[in-house]
Amino acid sequence: MEIEKDQVCIFIPTLNEAPTIEGLVREFQERGYHRILVADGHSTDGTPEIAREAGAEVVFQTEKGKGNAIIEAAAIIDLPYVLMLDGDGTYLPDDAEKMLSPLFSGFDHVIGDRLAYPEKGALTRLNLVGNYIINYFFKVAHGRDLHDILSGYRAFTLSSLQQMNLQEAGFEIETEMAVQAVKFDQQVAVVPVHYLMRPGTPTKLNPVQDGFRILSAIFRFARLNNPLFYFGMIGLLLTFIGGGIGVYVFLEWLKNIEHLPMTILTVLFIVVGIEIFMFGVISDLILAFHREVIREVQRLQPPQPPKRRE
Repeated sequence: MEIEKDQVCIFIPTLNEAPTIEGLVREFQERGYHRILVADGHSTDGTPEIAREAGAEVVFQTEKGKGNAIIEAAAIIDLPYVLMLDGDGTYLPDDAEKMLSPLFSGFDHVIGDRLAYPEKGALTRLNLVGNYIINYFFKVAHGRDLHDILSGYRAFTLSSLQQMNLQEAGFEIETEMAVQAVKFDQQVAVVPVHYLMRPGTPTKLNPVQDGFRILSAIFRFARLNNPLFYFGMIGLLLTFIGGGIGVYVFLEWLKNIEHLPMTILTVLFIVVGIEIFMFGVISDLILAFHREVIREVQRLQPPQPPKRRE
């Protein structure tokens, strides 16, 4: 299906991307994309001025963080389709059309899979291992395999973005977007894209510390999106702890040594663990019913044609 480029907003969140932002803006202009929105997080290296001179529309975030840039952009963008990418030169404008094509075929959200074609040296071994662990954990926790939930190269309809209740201010925003897409049962396509070595400023992420924060976010988001997993994990953990203590108490009892307080603690851990697990089961049933109601409501609503910009 032919891509209507005048209906697409190229959205680039930036923070100190002076070495790469001009070339990125001009490359998209050469490909026929005339609405290029740069949301700057108060750069100190002249990024906004360079982007504006290259022909982009520049807005300044009221709050710091990539997440806030995306949240604020949802109220600014007035075109039906959005292509979002980082301003550090790691993603190619050459991949733009294959990122946008699924949207014009009916998909709501497109994720560019960086792990498909990474340039040599673009991702360290630690980065690759961490990404595979995070994506596998997301698959287990949320029931969908999206290949690369941390990708900064995304395309989505404006309506699907506005449907999401995004709250994360920082780099966990990609994870939250993936969770929200699953939560609202959006049609998500995964497209292999090239990923280049960062040619501009050094990366702002810490692989170990930030990887742990993302794993924590995936687990935290499961509370509402997959309560059986969230409460089930907590319940099983408490049950196993109780069982471990119980084994110790039993072995000591065989030696005629009684531990009455630890026996009570064992029962408490096991009972509370089972109750929390059952709470997860009940919550999962309620969530499944809620999703079915939402799908039925959406099915009965007449489709709304996308608004065209004059």
